[in-house]
Amino acid sequence: MSYSIKEISSVIKAEGRIQSDDTISYILTDSRALSFPESTLFFALKTKTNDGHKYTDDLYRLGVRNFVISGGHPEYSAFRDANYLIVNDTVEALQALTAYHRGRFSVPVVGLTGSNGKTVVKELLYQLLNMDFNIVRSPRSYNSQIGVPLSVWEMNERHTLAIFEAGISQPGEMDKLQAVIKPTIGLITNIGEAHQENFKSKREKALEKLALFADSDVIIYNSDDSLIRNALDESGLLSKSIGWSRKDSSAALFVNSVSKGDSDTRLTCTFDGVTRSFAIPFIDDAFIEDTIHCMALMFYLLPDSFTSKDNALASLEPVAMRLEVKQGINGCQLINDTYNSDVNSLSVALDFQQSRRAGKDLKSVVVLSDIFQSGMSPETLYGKVAELFHRRKVDRIIGIGSDISLYGHLFGDMEKAFYPSTEAFIKSFKQNMFHNEMILVKGSRAFNFERITDLLVKKMHETILEVNLDAIIHNFNHYRSRLRPKTKMVCMVKAFGYGIGAFEIARTLQEHRCDYLAVAVADEGEDLRKEGISAPIMVMNPELSSFSLLFDYNLEPEVYNFRLLDALIKESLRRGVTMFPVHIKIDTGMHRLGFEPDDMPEICRRIKAQTGIAVRSVFSHLAGSDSALFDDFTEYQTDTFSAAAALLESGLGYPVLKHILNSAGIERFIGHQKDMVRLGISLYGVSASGASGELKCVCSLKTVILQIRDVPARDSVGYSRKTFVERDSRIAIIPIGYADGMDRRLSNGVGEVIVGGKRCPIVGNICMDACMIDVTDTDAHEGDSVIIFNEDLTVTEIAKKINTIPYEILTSISPRVKRVYYRE
Repeated sequence: MSYSIKEISSVIKAEGRIQSDDTISYILTDSRALSFPESTLFFALKTKTNDGHKYTDDLYRLGVRNFVISGGHPEYSAFRDANYLIVNDTVEALQALTAYHRGRFSVPVVGLTGSNGKTVVKELLYQLLNMDFNIVRSPRSYNSQIGVPLSVWEMNERHTLAIFEAGISQPGEMDKLQAVIKPTIGLITNIGEAHQENFKSKREKALEKLALFADSDVIIYNSDDSLIRNALDESGLLSKSIGWSRKDSSAALFVNSVSKGDSDTRLTCTFDGVTRSFAIPFIDDAFIEDTIHCMALMFYLLPDSFTSKDNALASLEPVAMRLEVKQGINGCQLINDTYNSDVNSLSVALDFQQSRRAGKDLKSVVVLSDIFQSGMSPETLYGKVAELFHRRKVDRIIGIGSDISLYGHLFGDMEKAFYPSTEAFIKSFKQNMFHNEMILVKGSRAFNFERITDLLVKKMHETILEVNLDAIIHNFNHYRSRLRPKTKMVCMVKAFGYGIGAFEIARTLQEHRCDYLAVAVADEGEDLRKEGISAPIMVMNPELSSFSLLFDYNLEPEVYNFRLLDALIKESLRRGVTMFPVHIKIDTGMHRLGFEPDDMPEICRRIKAQTGIAVRSVFSHLAGSDSALFDDFTEYQTDTFSAAAALLESGLGYPVLKHILNSAGIERFIGHQKDMVRLGISLYGVSASGASGELKCVCSLKTVILQIRDVPARDSVGYSRKTFVERDSRIAIIPIGYADGMDRRLSNGVGEVIVGGKRCPIVGNICMDACMIDVTDTDAHEGDSVIIFNEDLTVTEIAKKINTIPYEILTSISPRVKRVYYRE
């Protein structure tokens, strides 16, 4: 749904300036998630750790023209053509707007709260009910003062059921969320220890959570939980509550028995006088209880489901855990769980560690930070943690933080070490501290344990690739200067940034306001997001197996056939996502990926029949723009694309970005730039058409001489004795081989390197991890630097020697080659 900016201004009671009555379809609080700037309203939120006002300049440059800001920011008067709405509190304004939006709908709305299990219950409910309802639900764990409004905003006229989580950390918060969600059906899972430090008692916390259900028609709860039952009674809500029970046979849903097997559990239940058994694919107590919550709510909504949902219950899939397992240093395995740190999740993580350790001769090590917001005194808390560790047979603890260090004695005779901070641990870190261990890294976000996990998987190598970021900026600006002011640019950072290193390249491009980044596969986009890249990211070769990454990390897929289109529509519906941006690929003659031009009407029909995805751009790929031999064919492709793109845009009824030029196309066919262009190899200093002499060399591959040997004339060098030296020679061994990206076709005198400014031939066959060079005519010494390629010995020259292209030379550089980035 959309609202005019004037209507929004009235709803949130804003002052400010409205230049044009724009239509708003999207609200944005995270500048990194921008997709549709033309119809986006940005709320500049102030939090304890950040201030959204810092990002408005960048968003303005990216095309956003509608802002909600707080007072005291006169600099916004410089946004001459922007609408800016001034309020006292931008969070309250966000909540007011979404509460107004919620009021437009009369469908059932489920409000979920409780200390644990909210997200699991939400996702299980979706699995059980998505065939009966068109469901909108909270993305991931969006249950905060900001996350709830963003979830509710996703409601539209097509939805027939909404499921929203609500979480609180202190008194007074739930009333605000209740006004936004206005649930007609409530479900409370349990009351645990989380955020207990802000409440006088669990009773107070229970009463605060129940405020969510003040106007609900019914509340689902576990009537065996006396704390929740008493709180419902005290709050006057018990009369409209429906309890399920394992003890009370008169409960609305009575669980007669729970029988666990090796991989599933059989529940025998009585509902409305009928007793039946159900199989569920869980044996974990928490998942079993979460499933019973869902059954109680499902039977209330759909009474007939008691006799018709056997298959749905048996087919439930577990909600994924956040634990990651990686290969560590020195024979270790690393379990990375740096998402949060509390006693309950620690217990789960320890169980997981034990399961991963089974059958392996690995010691158990836990790297643990201070635990916040437990509601317990530090002595009680760490005594409980120590008890957990002893029970789970943890061999060693590394504690980081002032509190855990202070109470380290509670861990008894366990092997232990404590550090006041992450920085202190890093300063003392040595790789030989860990050998053949299963390491669980568990820490609160504030401790930045990502730095520790990086140490535990860090790779070292004497061969390095030096990358000049100033050259990247120069090349980027060179091509941008050739474009019209409103033409956008996509920069390709696929294949690990053409082998150069995607993370730093992406950061640099983002700093210089690149409009889009593009990767080949979703994993590459995930890596960029994890490194803090917020620019829009296009995925050029998405696969069906990558959908979770696409949606979880806001990665915008290319869509090239109906199978992928239909699957994306189905997945967006399953996730409750609306208007997810996609990019339509048309095959105009490359005959790689893409729809046929004649497919445009059918594409329009399918997209207009749903709301899960929206077309952000349409594009095609030129097959021969680098050569004048194919200019006629290039013109044919651009004409074909223009006609198909116009047909698509007309059929959709809204504007989409159009782009067809690649690097060579920008160099030779700038008149066809349309709305956007895609810059690839030329960004990295290699002209795609050989036409530009204004590019700067971006990178230099270097290594060192490990050893110099005197080899007598007529002796051979290397495997298979392919090279025999004709004179007494000095042969240097350098630590770079084909496993590092040194192409084996450069062996036996085909390739050269530079030592001390002089070119030296490669002798013998290139080995996996090393190769040999002839340094007879130089004054080389062991430890001297060796240039594999740079501006004097270019990748283009090397590529010609082995009859390939520069792309292959760059993208072949192995990840084990260390990248070093610098600016002049």
